Amino acid sequence: MKVAGHSFRPSWAVLLTLGLAGLESVDAVELNVNNADSIKSAAKDIATNMMTYYTGMNPGDNPGNLPDPYYWWEAGAMFNSLINYWYYTGDETWNDITTQAMLWQAGDNAAFMPANQSKTEGNDDQVFWGFAAMSAAERNFPNPPSDQPQWLEMAQAVFNTQAARWDPATCGGGLRWQIFTWNNGYNYKNTISTGGFFQLAARLARYTGNQTYSDWADKAWDWITEVGFRSNEYNFWDGASDLSDCKDINKIEWTYNNGVFLLGAASMYNVTEDPKWKDRVQKILNAGEIFFVQEPPNVMYERACETVNTCMVDQRSFKGYLARWMADTIHMAPFTHDQIMPKLRATGQAAAKTCTGGEQGTTCGMRWTSQKWDHTKDFGQQMSVLEVVQANLIDYVAPPVTKDHGGTSKGNPNAGGKPVNPTPDALSYPITTADRAGAGILTALMMITLGGSCGWLIWD
Repeated sequence: MKVAGHSFRPSWAVLLTLGLAGLESVDAVELNVNNADSIKSAAKDIATNMMTYYTGMNPGDNPGNLPDPYYWWEAGAMFNSLINYWYYTGDETWNDITTQAMLWQAGDNAAFMPANQSKTEGNDDQVFWGFAAMSAAERNFPNPPSDQPQWLEMAQAVFNTQAARWDPATCGGGLRWQIFTWNNGYNYKNTISTGGFFQLAARLARYTGNQTYSDWADKAWDWITEVGFRSNEYNFWDGASDLSDCKDINKIEWTYNNGVFLLGAASMYNVTEDPKWKDRVQKILNAGEIFFVQEPPNVMYERACETVNTCMVDQRSFKGYLARWMADTIHMAPFTHDQIMPKLRATGQAAAKTCTGGEQGTTCGMRWTSQKWDHTKDFGQQMSVLEVVQANLIDYVAPPVTKDHGGTSKGNPNAGGKPVNPTPDALSYPITTADRAGAGILTALMMITLGGSCGWLIWD
């Protein structure tokens, strides 16, 4: 059988080993969320374990890729976590491999569209690498060599390529889940793709002061509202097929959809000081209460799959993004501080208590509400714990910089302009008729799978 991506034989020896690992490593990661040194120490232990999954810096390996079963986009999320780790702790341990990987994966036009990902890359995948570049610019992460693409330039390249894909031909606009027609999910317009574009536009608006980015953020927000992917109560649904004109909406709620709009709205409030954005931030934050249990109080959980053990590889990392963006929201909209910090403290403390597994006693579990290791091991859940633990340092660091206030990253408003040929000729391997047909079949199966594993929540 498979457990969290690793094969296990149901023998007494293995069961005994798992049991002893849990007993021998109790309280291996110590965390006092009210002490900066304790938080930094815990973050270092958790990050060190997380980096055991990554081998891209080794000779002959591919910088920026994680091994199976982890997808390319999650590596982009990891490097964002490492940029945040440096920002929070000052520890430069993984700075060089972060720069190496991001430059390697930026591709010919600096927009994170390497040819070897064309069979799987979606708009949401691309934007997570764009988030990493944006974070590097905002945190003044050490700049790449002058003859290489720069952080702000990379974020602008992602934005420009995605703005060109805005698709009013179906559902009145929005971004498709997938970039290329042959990929599974091309006919699906989902909240995280347009939400990622919204957040990136809002953050670029703040960093550069360019009104064009603000206008696009407004446009993305309005479309999400008009198409019905956001309810009047500020619940963010998953998405819908453009084959039904986005009328048959999949009403599953994920933590990261709430989070991606939370930080985007907070960034727009920071830029405009418009009361409507303040109101939107508050309503998103209030709606996000559904992702925190009452016992133990204020501890985050992935309600769509966690309690029924159906979280798939990607979904095991989602909580980390909500924690990341909640912390960032405090700097963008300081009025949220007293509502957010109790949740980050309680969740950070509970999540750290699950990090007692493995030989070093630093492997973290998925279910933070249990406050103990659940005998699972997964890259995404390790990264999620790192994010919520280090987020507790938000009060100890300066707010993100901008172009006019401390920012050193150089931009290029026309970045990404070098065309990426969306045909099989651009790929290192051919796309076959079977691939195209399979993509349509897999889209249908994907919707059935989501409905089966998480559909019970639609009626909750």
